[in-house]
Amino acid sequence: MQVSTGGRRALECFARKGSRVGRVRGAFGRSEVRRQMEIDTTVPHSARVWNYWLGGKDNYPVDQEAGEQFLQVFPGMAQGARASRAFLARTVRYLAGEAGIRQFLDVGTGLPTADNTHEVAQAVAPEARIVYVDNDPLVLAHARALLTSTDEGSTDYVHADLREPEVILEAVRKSLDFEKPVALMLMGILGHIPDYEEARGLVRQLVAALPSGGYLVINDGTNVLSDANVEAHDQYNESGAVPYVQRSPEELGGFFEGLELVEPGLVSVTRWRYEVSGFGVPPEVDGYGAVGRKP
Repeated sequence: MQVSTGGRRALECFARKGSRVGRVRGAFGRSEVRRQMEIDTTVPHSARVWNYWLGGKDNYPVDQEAGEQFLQVFPGMAQGARASRAFLARTVRYLAGEAGIRQFLDVGTGLPTADNTHEVAQAVAPEARIVYVDNDPLVLAHARALLTSTDEGSTDYVHADLREPEVILEAVRKSLDFEKPVALMLMGILGHIPDYEEARGLVRQLVAALPSGGYLVINDGTNVLSDANVEAHDQYNESGAVPYVQRSPEELGGFFEGLELVEPGLVSVTRWRYEVSGFGVPPEVDGYGAVGRKP
């Protein structure tokens, strides 16, 4: 993606000085901003493909082609993407409402669409504070869309990688008070850490920083319902894109070790506190999620 000189200067200024309601944190010199803005449009990117499935516009022909090829093998993926987004909204409403959480750390933010974490949380609790974290340069480019907020609350964006939990925690402590409960959101990101034990270690480090009464929310792709889903992911991973590893529900459950699962526990995302309607129980999708409370 080409960025004009004026656009780069505006982003540098924004990153350096912040906006009225939020900030991008990190050291963004001119060369760093230019490097961060380099977006490879020759290979599909999972966040952009996901955005395409959700009906967004922040994607390129290579992402659209990959998304369509995926759907030809497994048409249910678009439904799964929408179900994942709905799960995020329901869990945030629960946390901000029933659980009384006022601080959210959303790691692996993805591209902003509808019902972002801060929008859902602040609709329930206007004073809620949200920090987004992602390492995707396209998310950085769209950070302004994430940095809206109520006057009572706040939003921030940290450009960092899940594999650097110490960097994340140091940056977000400038916005969040870890003496009070924080909800850690890991939505669809752990599949990008191929090694299971490495992924568990990263989650443990982040959860260790949460005070008692904090929460962990995870939603990730599983591989139990459809052979077509597994085949489609195998083909996607061979396309040159950043691989995404599907895991079993039992493996996802391992991320919640030592935490108290909120009812109904670890289930297909469509079955987590779903809204009752005349259509009955929603069909399961190959994505599981849960909410765990730190004692």
